[in-house]
Amino acid sequence: MDWDNARLFLAVARAGQFLAAARLLHLDHGTVSRRISALEKALGAVLFERRTNGARLTQAGERFLGAAEMIEAEMLRAQADLSAADVAISGTVRIGAPDGFGALFLSQRLGGLVARHPHLNVQLVPAPRTFSLSKREADIAITIDPPETGRLSVRKLTDYTLHFYAAKTYVAAHGAPETIEDLPAHVLVTYVQDLIFSHALNFMPDLFSPRFRRIENASAVGQAEAVRAGAGIGILHDYHARRDPELQIVLPATTFTRAYWIVTHEDTRDMLRVKTVADFIAGEVAGAKGLFRK
Repeated sequence: MDWDNARLFLAVARAGQFLAAARLLHLDHGTVSRRISALEKALGAVLFERRTNGARLTQAGERFLGAAEMIEAEMLRAQADLSAADVAISGTVRIGAPDGFGALFLSQRLGGLVARHPHLNVQLVPAPRTFSLSKREADIAITIDPPETGRLSVRKLTDYTLHFYAAKTYVAAHGAPETIEDLPAHVLVTYVQDLIFSHALNFMPDLFSPRFRRIENASAVGQAEAVRAGAGIGILHDYHARRDPELQIVLPATTFTRAYWIVTHEDTRDMLRVKTVADFIAGEVAGAKGLFRK
């Protein structure tokens, strides 16, 4: 059996489509289809039900999936062992992170990592969803909720705090609320509630009731920019907003505390490039502890 065909099988099984797998692998659809057919012929079993809207594993495919993942895990471990002997760190590492952490903290620090390892390609993908490390959608995930299932390595990065902020120009024009009960007199900048990817980010569900005027933005970066422009009052990350001279905390007694976790897959966490990037992130967070807690 050709292992490379098994690698293509895993890509199709994880993507659920031949076309999507071909795009991820930078191959044409016909090549992927022919090689899966060759694999099925070698195994003497049909692995996928081909459908117009995708590809579904057959019972034989489900059985082979476990075997293929075991082979993949062994190859990744072998790669990690070989990489550890190689001084030059190279290859691609994809980091999936909430846009607050990714755009407001991590992105401005990745230049130092790449400067030290010029053959390393780092992909930062801020996205409001949970990445599947088992499907290799990312090598490293930064999460707000620690995952409870799966063959994953999870470590806490830090707690962080958030407060209500407003632009100084907004406060000059509209005044500052003295209590939570004063908020209905102001415009609030909030998440889009049905697009919040973690319940931990629904800081005050009451703010979505009809009595509050809101500007809703699905991006933490967009919320920060709206507040900075004087559009209203928003709950912003202290590690970013407290350094902005245009912003001030309102309702200082109201503090929200959350946490960031760094997650890698058990099969890839010891690969030198993945470990290097994960350790770099942890080190940058540890070195900026004072930013995250107020």
